[in-house]
Amino acid sequence: MFLANTSKSSASDDAIHPPHLHWSHYGAMSGFDYHSVRRGFEVYRTVCASCHSLERITWGNLVGTALTEKEAKEYAADTEYPDDPDSQGEPRTRPGKLSDKLPAPYPNEQAARAANNGALPPDLSLMVKARHSGLDYLFFLLTSYVNPPAGSPEKPGLHYNPYFPGGWIAMTQALHEDGIEYEDGTPASISQMAKDVSIFLNWAAEPEHDVRKRTGIKVMVVLGVLGATSFYWSKTKWIVPKLRRVVSTRD
Repeated sequence: MFLANTSKSSASDDAIHPPHLHWSHYGAMSGFDYHSVRRGFEVYRTVCASCHSLERITWGNLVGTALTEKEAKEYAADTEYPDDPDSQGEPRTRPGKLSDKLPAPYPNEQAARAANNGALPPDLSLMVKARHSGLDYLFFLLTSYVNPPAGSPEKPGLHYNPYFPGGWIAMTQALHEDGIEYEDGTPASISQMAKDVSIFLNWAAEPEHDVRKRTGIKVMVVLGVLGATSFYWSKTKWIVPKLRRVVSTRD
């Protein structure tokens, strides 16, 4: 699975604009559904990670959101990372740790293009922010592979998706009914997997999302209390000095 790269973040005239969906974390006081984030990581790891990187995310970032600390350490330890050379100058590897970034699927851009018929699978860390109507766009892109319109010429190596600019995308349909088995027993329909991985990628783009909202609420509460206190003092304690008249008498 890979989401083909585009140079514009705005909607294209030759693509369908995705309708707006009501995501549960869009409310002013709402946070991510972390059950969905965890399932979304399952989809990413099983389906997307073979082509796409998440270069801004470390194993430690996943602790408490998509994984437990034990799970994150186990996943990291199963991955080999470059280490300092040995005494003879020979390269070495070491098991991963929580501070390591998630591994990239390819060692370099040339290898990525060679494996994907010249197309470069983009990093997904900021994909939600890099596309117009990002979260809606990802969901409908993943669920909207259809046959091309009648009379439309075939393009070898490309697949038709009306939500992609130009209509033709190098990424083949990646999600299929029951393509994975969720550990919590949730039915793995195409729309369920698309929803979960979209929410996971939204979290990956802004892992501070919930903290930012909680901080904003606290700031608004503090400002409200300070505003009410100032109003009270203005109307009670300072009313006498404010209305006091100073009369000067001269002989």
